[in-house]
Amino acid sequence: MSDPTPSKVKYWAVVPAAGVGKRMRADRPKQYLEIDGRPLLEHTISRLVANPHIEGIVVAISAEDEYWPGLELCLDKPMWVVDGGVERCHSVLNALQELATHAHDDDWVLVHDAARPCVRPDDISNMIAQLTDDTVGGLLAVPVRDTMKRAGSNRRVITTEAREDLWHALTPQMFRYDKLRHALEQAIEDQALVTDESSAMELAGHEPVLVEGHADNIKVTRPEDLALATFYLQQQSS
Repeated sequence: MSDPTPSKVKYWAVVPAAGVGKRMRADRPKQYLEIDGRPLLEHTISRLVANPHIEGIVVAISAEDEYWPGLELCLDKPMWVVDGGVERCHSVLNALQELATHAHDDDWVLVHDAARPCVRPDDISNMIAQLTDDTVGGLLAVPVRDTMKRAGSNRRVITTEAREDLWHALTPQMFRYDKLRHALEQAIEDQALVTDESSAMELAGHEPVLVEGHADNIKVTRPEDLALATFYLQQQSS
């Protein structure tokens, strides 16, 4: 494969949004809960398509999703919708397969959690700038600041882990289209449990780059996170 020509390389976004978010204990999947009058997923998609580098976006939703048609998305970029899979990796791979007729092998794919509406636009731009000449890619992350404990099955502490060189993985995670597709295909074939795209790339022998982002790029997982996400979005807009 020849080295990519920067002027020809394109950037695509993928949002796996097929989860149900049981820990939110809500009446609908968490990506459709509202923040400032708009579903969380609308905020997330808007953050991605607002970046001038992004050419288009693929959203993976559940085949039983009854809320997606209610979204009011006014986008000036192409968007495709695919069925989500059993796990995140299946959803992302379905999205990559949809991109097959649009993306080249050396194009970049930014995979972003549906439930991370607070990612800063500057963090997305900074990650693109830092990784655009890389052969593999990387992910937004923040250094661990807390004391980390490893527990046994009974939740009793086994040991305290040194926090030096430990990072909290965030999204987007940005990788070359062809490398990411093959890494996910191999992970699924091997029945390896990969919880993010970086894990699949690591199993394939790659070393993703950590790009420092901001801690307000939270993933809405529990009920209290919704109020925190609302606060962060309000702070960012002001």
